[in-house]
Amino acid sequence: MKKLLEKITLPSFLEDVRLRYLALIMTGLAVVDVVIAVFIKPWLGLLLFLFLLGLVVATFFTLERITVSTNKYISDLSYRIKRGEQEALIKMPVGILIFDQKMNVEWANPYLLQYFKDEDILGRPLKDIDGELADVITAHQDDTELSEVHWGGHDFNLTVQKPIGVAYLMDITHYAQIEEKAKGERIAIGQVFLDNYDEVTQTMDDQATTNLNSYVTNQMSDWANKFGMFVKRVANDRFLMIAYMRSLEAVEADKFKILDTIRTETSKQNYPLTLSVGIAYGDSDLAQLAITSQSNLDLALGRGGDQVVVRAKNAQARFYGGKTNPMEKRTRVRARMISQALQELFKQTDKIFVVGHDRPDMDAIGASLGIRRIAQMNGKECYVVINPEHLHSDVERLMGAVGKNPDIGNAIVTPEAALTEATDKSLLILVDHSKRSITAAPALFDRLATRTVIIDHHRRGEEFPEDPMLVYIEPYASSTCELITEMFEYQPKGVATLSKLEATAMLAGITVDTHNFAMRTGTRTFDAASYLRSLGADPQMTQNFLKENVDSYIQKNHLIDTIEMIAPTMALCTGEETQTYDPVIAAQAADTLLSLNGIEASFVITRRSDSTVGISARSLGNINVQLIMEKLGGGGHLNNAATQLQGKTIVQATAMLKDAIKTEKEEN
Repeated sequence: MKKLLEKITLPSFLEDVRLRYLALIMTGLAVVDVVIAVFIKPWLGLLLFLFLLGLVVATFFTLERITVSTNKYISDLSYRIKRGEQEALIKMPVGILIFDQKMNVEWANPYLLQYFKDEDILGRPLKDIDGELADVITAHQDDTELSEVHWGGHDFNLTVQKPIGVAYLMDITHYAQIEEKAKGERIAIGQVFLDNYDEVTQTMDDQATTNLNSYVTNQMSDWANKFGMFVKRVANDRFLMIAYMRSLEAVEADKFKILDTIRTETSKQNYPLTLSVGIAYGDSDLAQLAITSQSNLDLALGRGGDQVVVRAKNAQARFYGGKTNPMEKRTRVRARMISQALQELFKQTDKIFVVGHDRPDMDAIGASLGIRRIAQMNGKECYVVINPEHLHSDVERLMGAVGKNPDIGNAIVTPEAALTEATDKSLLILVDHSKRSITAAPALFDRLATRTVIIDHHRRGEEFPEDPMLVYIEPYASSTCELITEMFEYQPKGVATLSKLEATAMLAGITVDTHNFAMRTGTRTFDAASYLRSLGADPQMTQNFLKENVDSYIQKNHLIDTIEMIAPTMALCTGEETQTYDPVIAAQAADTLLSLNGIEASFVITRRSDSTVGISARSLGNINVQLIMEKLGGGGHLNNAATQLQGKTIVQATAMLKDAIKTEKEEN
């Protein structure tokens, strides 16, 4: 206020001083004139003296009046400013709370008191009066900018002056409600796909197909009307969905039960039909929303279908469904198309590098050898990239046999050697994985990120290469070796095909991933195994590769000795905090637990390195271990999944796993 007064009264003060100086100058000049006049003409001097006297008197009274007027103006202005400050503190729509260092309330303006319902608050600890407000002020007392907070059912802009113990709260509830309404009216676009419509209807007559179409359309329409959405069938196997965000939030709260409804009811008619849905929101560009929704649908299908992916562009996805085993629906047409697309890419490539995941298993190695042979059949130079320091005993035995075969052994290179050989025209093929975080050659992946092909049988996750040249992900397949085996039928004829060792390695990959053809095995799996057997794959050699050594066997049994039932049908084994276990041993222990009576899901937690703890999860199919592992940052299949936790102890990992299992049960 002082500065304001100075700014306002300064011009008046200067005017007063200027008039005073002017009066002094005029009086001085008049005195000089009178003196001169006295010496020249006395009567004229007397006359001038009288005039001067009148002028001085008039000037004095004028200046006095100006001074009084100026002081009155300053006093009145000062009073009005102080009164305005007081009125503002009392009546302005901003709550003001003054408190001491112990958070005892010293004063609050009337506007803020109404939020306490006229309760007597002076001198009392704020924590006792309203713990929520005390927590809000404490949490934001060091903020340098306005903070939006929620208190007592209202929204406020909060500013805290910590040094003097003052909090200012401006009620913005009205504007927050307008903003919330605007958010609720944003558009979300979804695409609904009937996963296995063609497979289901190809054996149905016209009447049954019509009835199925009517049932699905009616169910989708009822679902849309229930939540205030627009759903339109745009093809036999596809619907378009348009909804407000508030409707989408309601559907998410309902967990997309439409998936369970249609799957259950169609299964009763022996025509099990599943849905996959991709929904996008958060963009004002409708064309971009449509593109993102298609990308989300692709992600849902890549994860096996029968699920929903909800995601805004460049945001984290939310998954719903995915509780059932994906049904086999691959056709040889897709295998042929992928083979032809791969051949076209080979024509634009000088060198090919094929990489499995870190600590590769038989499926990753067998698939890599299969791709190398396909490249060779197309006249291309191909290298299999393997880190020799991260090999399990079974893979070491296989690589020992490979090393004795110069034709194959010379194509095995380390990640460092591959990086020096790579050029801008080279092609990188990722097999049995699609994540950079678990690849055996991350530097090579970065070098060839724009020239990448992915061939995998695991469900697609959020961590996925941004723009791969070709993607062949089939969660319905038993293994990557099965997918690659089917490609050989469409390769150039008259050239050398798989050798006995390569065929045996691929058969070993199928054998490992199917647990000796006991799990995730379809008719195509046996077709692939039969084809490999016809090329000389040796089952006896496969069993020799897969034999455990004594140390691994002892470690596996030691893990099984720690078995703990964390649920009626769930078993958990944990390793020692100070001992490092090979991931394959942990996986084998988890597989062994499933062979015990009464166990439908198994989890094995072991230390992988000084900073990493791994969890291997297995299931017989009734429990979806993939969803549990995804809550911990991992993934995999419904009955075969895993994750790695950084900077955690075995005890902490165990607690996190139990929390994830509890959360999954509550969600279901």
